[in-house]
Amino acid sequence: MNISCFSILRVSTLLSITALTLSSSVCAQRPLPDAPMPFARAVLPMIATPPSRPETSHKFWDKPNQILLAAAAASNAADFAVTRANLQSGGRELNPIVRTFGRSSAGLAINFAGETVGVISLSYFFHKTGHHKLERAVSLVNIGSSAGAVAYGLTHR
Repeated sequence: MNISCFSILRVSTLLSITALTLSSSVCAQRPLPDAPMPFARAVLPMIATPPSRPETSHKFWDKPNQILLAAAAASNAADFAVTRANLQSGGRELNPIVRTFGRSSAGLAINFAGETVGVISLSYFFHKTGHHKLERAVSLVNIGSSAGAVAYGLTHR
């Protein structure tokens, strides 16, 4: 039974998306608004109190994001290097999207640079919309998929 790189990446991406979707800790960004209590014994006057956990705000280029985005760029660069070496030694690209760019080294470099820019852009979008856990998860998923592609490429030379 021969398993292609494309099917491995497809399954890992599907599992990552499913895990992120089903994980309540990833989706919960803020505390739920106060809901009326069904069995309230007495009506008390509403007193404006600050939320129990203040919302943590951070800059986009803080230290954890710098490390994650640098690691994502490094893993994409490693993926580029391994893919380029395999293609020059007679291998073939299994990813149909990258295959269109893989006819030249410049096209391959543009593909992986675009992937890195896409990761940073999506992470910034999640940062601006207040989804700070998803902001970091984008980099982690990209690092994992690139590391898997590098490992596959190195074992199938």
